Amino acid sequence: FKHCGQMLFAPGTNEDQLMEIALDAGAEDVITHEDGSLEVLTPVPDFPRVQDALTQAGLKAEIATVTMRPETETEFEGEQAESMQKLLDALENLDDVQEVFTNASL
Repeated sequence: FKHCGQMLFAPGTNEDQLMEIALDAGAEDVITHEDGSLEVLTPVPDFPRVQDALTQAGLKAEIATVTMRPETETEFEGEQAESMQKLLDALENLDDVQEVFTNASL
């Protein structure tokens, strides 16, 4: 897992503008997903600066958070995916658990 800032933008967001502003403000990477959504990754200390630069340019993230992002993912299907989802739900429902991070792709 990598501790980083993560901002997700809806499909249809101007990719060139987003990439230019984000990278100039200190982002590490801009990822284009298959559905057309965009993801901006930043070092944790640069997260507020990158977020402010994008907001000032009129680019509002649907999700913007500091998170633990998996470096690799493990694919689960069928019964394994159901079992993994039950485990994740059980962990999230525990009172002492504040956040659950996983590399499972369901």
